[in-house]
Amino acid sequence: MCKFSKYIKYLQGIDRTIPMVNPKPSCRPTISYRPIQPSDLEILEQIHADLFPIRYEAEFFQNVVNGHDIVSWAAVDRSRPNGQSDELIGFVTARIVLAKESEIGDVLSYEPSKSDQTLIYILTLGVVESFRNLGIASALIREVIKYASSIPTCRGIYLHVISYNNAAIHLYKKMSFMCVRRLQGFYLINGQHYDSYLFVYYVNGGRSPCSPLELVTGT
Repeated sequence: MCKFSKYIKYLQGIDRTIPMVNPKPSCRPTISYRPIQPSDLEILEQIHADLFPIRYEAEFFQNVVNGHDIVSWAAVDRSRPNGQSDELIGFVTARIVLAKESEIGDVLSYEPSKSDQTLIYILTLGVVESFRNLGIASALIREVIKYASSIPTCRGIYLHVISYNNAAIHLYKKMSFMCVRRLQGFYLINGQHYDSYLFVYYVNGGRSPCSPLELVTGT
């Protein structure tokens, strides 16, 4: 079993709950994007703890900051004073998976004979509360789309969103992701089960073998 498989049942994209204690920026921020790096470890752990209802293991964060089987992008505000101009205010983490080994093989039209075809799975996506509604999450997703499109063998990007996370659902629909399935009881958080929506964005000629109605209804 893949060493990251234990995360898959819990990862959900942007969360909407616990606010971080950060004042709103006093002026329009200067946002730039870069890879996550080892010096981001502490703040990355803190933002995940503040934004998400589950706790991630230390191995996950080490893999993110060191680029072990995970690709990532950080958003920073270059206009922040007091040495904070390179501190994370948003992030997205993802990994490459083989299409034939993914859970969306039945909603992806590809040639089984081409064993090298891949997908990008978005693991986590988040923005510090005081920097939301500035287009940062959309820009981070565009970084993933650009990256996936640059890989000739990649056929799509997919992710899970917990069913009550309306902000994330709206964002992915706005970014032209397709909601292809609802998974009953996918998440287990604090002893309670929650449904998940499965979203897909096709790239490089990737497409669904079914109509949108067939995908949602499973017919």
